[in-house]
Amino acid sequence: MTAIAERNGRTALIMAGIVAAMLGLAFASVPLYRMFCEATGLGGTTRRADAAPGAVAGQIAVRFDANVQPGLPWKFEPVKTVVEVAPGARTQILYRAENLSDRPIAGQAVFNVSPDQAGRYFNKIACFCFTEQTLQPYQKVDMPVVFFVDPKMMDDPDARTIPEITLSYTFYPVESGASTR
Repeated sequence: MTAIAERNGRTALIMAGIVAAMLGLAFASVPLYRMFCEATGLGGTTRRADAAPGAVAGQIAVRFDANVQPGLPWKFEPVKTVVEVAPGARTQILYRAENLSDRPIAGQAVFNVSPDQAGRYFNKIACFCFTEQTLQPYQKVDMPVVFFVDPKMMDDPDARTIPEITLSYTFYPVESGASTR
């Protein structure tokens, strides 16, 4: 084999490796980005927790927002639109959903916290957004969210002056065993 043929073969092998690595990164980018956002609170992504640390002095308002993507025949709203919470206190609120159609409909909620710098301090213990929800015809359900605001927020100069945190959900139709047509 000539030196040029060896060099071309090596270059082709390196290029094939680069293409394979790029393809692998393309498939891994969404879960890696999601893990990064959950770890840092980037983009208003909340964190998951097992328990609240316990209340400390202070109060912060938490506002709740609800949206439904067009094409999903549901009514979706928070039972209360604003609550005052003590940092570190375990708090449970309810959202109410109703299927307005005459057939079962599956939906999945996505969420966001704003302002963005509050996302790293907003911790969810339990949330309906972690699983797909199927509502039977005309069914109404109350869906709980259990959360706490990390008391460390009060020590962050960029976050401690935030007067209100907004937790926003949007439900999207999901193709599954239930009809979404």
